[in-house]
Amino acid sequence: MLLGPVLPALSARWLLNDAQAGEFFTAQFMASILGVALAGVLVPKGGYRLAMILGLVFMAVGVGFLPLGSRFVGLAAVACYGVGLGLTIPTCNLLVAEVNPANRASALSLLNFSWTVGAVACPFLLAPFQRGGRISTFFYGVAAFVFLVALSLARVRLPRPDVAAKDSGRSSTPLLRLIAMPTAMVLGVLFFVYVGTENSVGGWLASYAKRVLAHPGTIWVTTPSYFYGGLLAGRALAPILLRKISEVLLVRLSVTTALLGLMTLLAAHSMLVVLASAAIIGLGLAAIYPITISLLTNCFGPMAARVGSVMFMLASFGAACMPWLVGVTSAKMSSLKFGLMIPLLGCVLMLVLYLRDWNHAVVV
Repeated sequence: MLLGPVLPALSARWLLNDAQAGEFFTAQFMASILGVALAGVLVPKGGYRLAMILGLVFMAVGVGFLPLGSRFVGLAAVACYGVGLGLTIPTCNLLVAEVNPANRASALSLLNFSWTVGAVACPFLLAPFQRGGRISTFFYGVAAFVFLVALSLARVRLPRPDVAAKDSGRSSTPLLRLIAMPTAMVLGVLFFVYVGTENSVGGWLASYAKRVLAHPGTIWVTTPSYFYGGLLAGRALAPILLRKISEVLLVRLSVTTALLGLMTLLAAHSMLVVLASAAIIGLGLAAIYPITISLLTNCFGPMAARVGSVMFMLASFGAACMPWLVGVTSAKMSSLKFGLMIPLLGCVLMLVLYLRDWNHAVVV
């Protein structure tokens, strides 16, 4: 995640308090809701590739404009690459889920593993530019790279979405009736809270390490890498663990691990504990999102794509609201530690919801 590691630098540049800094998360993920909606229109008509290429172009433009101008230009740039994320993330997840019906959770874990590699690398790549005062160069380089990926993807052949199955689901049950089902409502809360929790931790971790520990140097910049490193390790291990235990048991153990990691982080008084806690939180959160998407497809079958459009919007809304709420709480209480109680409570809520009986949650 780009915004978390660069947020302290942007806050210093534009003299932002925590509430104002939290607006950048809101801009990114409220805009991503628009991207999700666009994906819902583009994928059935133009296929997965069109939505993914357009998403990458939006991301390249947004990152490229981020170092230019005032705080409000920065907000617009963040919103632009937020649209790109909204287009790309659900499209990739639905593509992988559709082409791997027999082992969705494992395949989705590997997909998210690949994305997490970038999140791990980002703070380490940023640190030299941060020390040299050349952070704008970093943004331009990332923008150019993403644009090249979009050009490369234009030459890749991808399978078309199974429109016939989706149309079958559409004719049988109205969408409003589907999302009003108890299973859909529980999944909606899980999508909202999980993505909000992950982005709250990943987005504020560098700021927390810099401020609470007052550690000299720039090691605080790399703190999110330990969080995303935990995500990386967890998503690599998930397919192996899923051969031995069920998805539901793994997700319950995962949420418990993340909860313990957050408790340790909030009690930390040394950089070593902060780094270890960040890795544990990431390890705990790693399997939750892929398994939640798998539960969605298992419960709703051919109608999962329709219900999924609402779920991914709720996920973006959670990512917009919860990190912003962390900033507002921190500003009000004059302590980021109080703000990070928000994702801790999110883990408690997820654990309660995952304890329900999922064996009888299948709708179709």
